[in-house]
Formats: sequence, C-alpha cells, structure tokens
Amino acid sequence: MNTNVEQLEFQAETRQLLDLMIHSVYSNKDSFLRELVSNASDALDKLRLEAFRNKDLDVDTSDLHIELEIDEDARTLTVRDNGIGMSREEVVDLIGTLARSGTADLRRKLKEAKDAAASEELIGQFGIGFYSTFMVADKVTLLTRKAGESEATRWESTGEGTYTIETVEGAPQGSSVTLHLKPEDTEDHLHDYTSERKIRELVKRYSDFIAWPIRMEVERRIPATEDGEAEQVTTSSETINSMKALWARSRDEVSDEEYTEFYRHIAHAWDEPLEVIPMKAEGTFEYQALLFIPSHAPFDLFNRDGRIGVQLYVKRVFIMDDCDQLMPEYLRFVKGVVDAQDLSLNVSREILQQDRQIRAIRRRLTKKVLATIKEMKAQRPEDYATFWTQFGRAVKEGLLSDTDNRDVLLEISSFSSTHSEDGSTSLAEYVARMQDGQEQIYYATGESRQLLESSPHMEAFRAKGLEVLLLTDPVDEMWVGSVHEFDGKAFQSIAKGEVDLDSADDKAANESEREAQEKEFAGLLDWMTETLGEQVTKVRLSSRLTTSPACLVGDAFSMSPALERMYRASGQPVPTTRRILELNPSHPLVTALRAAHDARPEDAGLADTAELVYGMALLAEGGELDDPARFTGLLATRLAGTV
Repeated sequence: MNTNVEQLEFQAETRQLLDLMIHSVYSNKDSFLRELVSNASDALDKLRLEAFRNKDLDVDTSDLHIELEIDEDARTLTVRDNGIGMSREEVVDLIGTLARSGTADLRRKLKEAKDAAASEELIGQFGIGFYSTFMVADKVTLLTRKAGESEATRWESTGEGTYTIETVEGAPQGSSVTLHLKPEDTEDHLHDYTSERKIRELVKRYSDFIAWPIRMEVERRIPATEDGEAEQVTTSSETINSMKALWARSRDEVSDEEYTEFYRHIAHAWDEPLEVIPMKAEGTFEYQALLFIPSHAPFDLFNRDGRIGVQLYVKRVFIMDDCDQLMPEYLRFVKGVVDAQDLSLNVSREILQQDRQIRAIRRRLTKKVLATIKEMKAQRPEDYATFWTQFGRAVKEGLLSDTDNRDVLLEISSFSSTHSEDGSTSLAEYVARMQDGQEQIYYATGESRQLLESSPHMEAFRAKGLEVLLLTDPVDEMWVGSVHEFDGKAFQSIAKGEVDLDSADDKAANESEREAQEKEFAGLLDWMTETLGEQVTKVRLSSRLTTSPACLVGDAFSMSPALERMYRASGQPVPTTRRILELNPSHPLVTALRAAHDARPEDAGLADTAELVYGMALLAEGGELDDPARFTGLLATRLAGTV
C-alpha cells in the first residue's frame, strides 16, 4: 500500500548544481561506491550508539552489516544496510538537499568562491556526496525505514527534471540504495559495476577497513565429475572486506606478521618494516595513525614523480593515496595510514593545503617520526645504521626545509669523518672529541671521501690531529650554508676563509718568522695576483698547507665550486666565483718561483709557471680546468726543458 506520493520538480539552479556534482567534483566515477558504503557504515554506527542510549528502542544489533547485491540481467547494484534508517522528513532534509531553498544560498556561495578548492569545500559542507551515484546510474531508488518506526520512505530520481517521495509499508529497517546502471563505457571510465571482480576491487581499495562486514552473494560453479555428476552452481554470502583496521587496535593486539603484511599492502613493497609507529590523538583533533619506516629505500626515492605521502582515511573510509600534505617531503619514504575523524569525505588535495587540522596532524606526525628515529639511534644502533644508509640523504633535506625541527634533525644525522675510515659519527660525538680550545666543527664537501682525504686543504688539519667531517652527498653542499652551528659550535669549511690552527704559544713563537715570510714573498704575491687576475681575487701565503705547493680557498660566505656546478646542471645561471690562491712558503716549487721572480721579474715564462701552479691547485681539489689543452701544453713544454 502506497500513500502520500509526491512528485516534485528540480529547480533550474538545482539541475545545474547536480550537473556540477556529476561532471566537476567527482572526476573518479568509482568513488560512488565509497560514498554509499560510507553512508551505510555511518548508519550502522548511529544505530549501535542509539541502542546504547535508548534502552526502549526495539532493534536487533546482533548482525549489523552492509550488503551488496548485483543483478546482471536488470543491470542494477544495490547497497543495503540494517542501520538507523531515515524518516520521511530526514530523507527530504538530507537526501533532498538539492531540492531545498538552501540551494540558492549554496549557488551564491559557489559564485563568491575564488577557486575550485573553495567550491569543493562548500559542496562537501552541504553533504551531497549521495548524488555522485548519478555518475554511474540513469535512475537511483532509495528505500529506507527508521529504527523504531513502522512506515518507510521511497525516494527516486533520474537526476534530471523530477524526483518522487512516497510512504510505503513492509520495508525492512535500514536503507537500501538501488542504482539502475548506465551502459559500460571504458572511454568515459565508466566500468561494469555488475562485475563481481570490479566490486571486490573497489571494496578492497576504498572500504577494506570499514569496521562492519560488507557482504555479497557470490556464485561458485562445481564442474562435472568423471562419475557423471552434472555441473553444480552454488550461491553463498561472502564478506569481501577484511574489517582489519589495524590502526584502531593497540600494538599488543596485533602481531608482527599482521603489521608486515599490512605494510606490504599499502607500500607495494616486499621488504619488512624497520619500525612500526602507531599513534592516537584525542581532543581538539582526533585521529589515529599507523606509520612504517621501511628497511629498504624505494627505487624512486629521488624521483620527482615518485609516490610521496601516506594514505588518508576519514572514519575508516579511504580518501586518497599518497597524501603529501600529511608528511614533509624529506620523510617521503614513510608509509602508512592516517584516519581522521572530523574531515569531509569530499576533501581534496587543494583543500588539504589550507586545512588547519591537517597542518596540526602533520606537525605531530613529523615530531613522532623524528623522535622514533632518535630513539632507534640510541637503543638500536644496527637498525639505525640501516636506516641512515637507506634514507639519510633524504632526511638531510629537512635541514634546509624544516627549521622548526632542525635541532632534532642535527641530532639524528650521521656523517663520515676522518676519525674513522669506515664508520660514521654524530655531531654530539664529534663535539665530545673536540680538542681543548677548539671552537668550530670543521667539514669538507666534495664528490667522494677519497678526493677529500687527498685534498691539500686537509694537510694542516691532519698534521694537528683535528677531526674533519667528510660530506659527500649533494644535499650537503646546500644545508651547510644554512645551518650555522650545533651545540654552540659553528660549522667551518676547511676550504673557506682563513684557517688559524696555531695555539697562542705557537703564534707567539712563529710571529717573527711569519712577518719575515710576508716581507720576503710580498713581491711574488703582488705579481701573481696581477698575473692571475682573471682566475683569482688574491694570492697569499697559506697556513693550512704542509706538503702541497698551493690550494684554492673561498671567502667565508662564498659559494663552493661544487654548488656552482649543481646550479648550472639544473639550468640556473650562476656567475663563476673567483677564489683566493694560497701558496705554501716552505714548498720548493714556491721558493724557487720566488727566487726566479726576484732574479728575472721580466721573464715571460714565469707567467706560464704561475698558471701551472693555479691549475695544479684546481686539479688537486677535484676541480675542472677551463682550458685543459692549454694546461697540458704548458706542462709538456716545462717537462721538455728538464729532459
């Protein structure tokens, strides 16, 4: 018996909004099932809560579930739940949102919205995700009965000009949404939603961890036997979601094997996680998180198009993969799930960029991951060594981008050092080994450890027994220019500025000798500065050389040659920086050049020798000659004169 049937027309503005929903907001048509399953899950949650609150409510909560029903012949898909259901008024108020006078207000706000992200946020606030069903269906029928009531309501529409609402009797408690599906159209990304395989795929992807069982009737064929038994077809109900929301369970309730399988599923990896990080936050922002630090770096860790971020769920409903707003880029290797309680299901990446709650969650997740790494470093040095080998280069990017966490990033970082040939050291360990009176953390940057250890810049530090950090990752060239100190000790490049490693007593003892050398070499230094004016800014005596004749050093705040090359390789024009040429006054080549210049200042061949000295200094640090052919020609001429 049907009573109180109403057939209503959509207003013109409502049709336009519906068209916006179908063609603009939901670019992924598969998302309709996520919306319906989410609504069904909410209805089950509400019924369970109401049954606790209202002891007089006569409902059975022993088998709350969601059911999917496929009819291939009729081309329909039904999503059914035995949850709280809706009254007629609630159908009009909730499902009939687009038919209400509030639509005009929504359209006005949409017109005032400055960008697409703001538009999507408004649509999400109005709660009209139900209408995504019209992306895949020509007609949608809703049948619902509220728990505790006897009459049910049927709502039906084609999503075009009209819709109907009627009161019916005899319907079961809960809600069912029947989609009369459009024909399959692969070009328009419209799949066959009567396919059991496709439905299983969507449930696995979007709703696998819904707390309620999602069931579907499936057919299984038993082939004929050799004994003459005919083929049999059996039908049974199967639960097609796992319902294993691991992030909602305490760590002692989940086995290591379950964590490993879940990690492999979400990370599309085969290794085992090096660390599992469960989190739960209550209060202003409620969320649960389950994060993993892998044991092996993915192949695309340094690929700009690589997958970055963790999966985002809202109330156990999958929203998006690779949510890069929840994790800083330098922690892009972290995999996992964040399940927020108060976000809209319609949230987009653009909205996430402006969301205050997302920013707060990101800060907390970042601090938790860094604290976990710090704890690993202190308590599990072998695991930390594995972690740093795989991900240290990426983590050091945070020294540039994350000033808020820079101190802890410095604490968890490790570096090669002259202290050990094959091990690494932390900055705290370096500081603890510093010599009495040492106020700076010395470092060298370059392409390889071998190149740095053989650099002329290292000679005085080796002679004095001073430890030097050997920084060979490209990112090291960047962060050392932004990070000025650790634990009150300034970072100092051994290839920049003046180096004064002598103690006060040594300075006093050597002062007269130094003054004599400055006077003795003054003529040579001035002449070489003028002769090499296009290559260097100045020529001076060195206090950092012990065995090499010369080396090149930069000003205290100049850009290193390696950093210049990096910028040029990325297409950024960078002017070539001229540096200072330092001479070793004790080296035979330098003393001989001084003597020759004093004796034959007009000898044109001395300029070639000066150019060779500059070229040798450049090659000794691993630099590149501007004109290799000229250098080898000059060298060949000089060698020929000695044979």
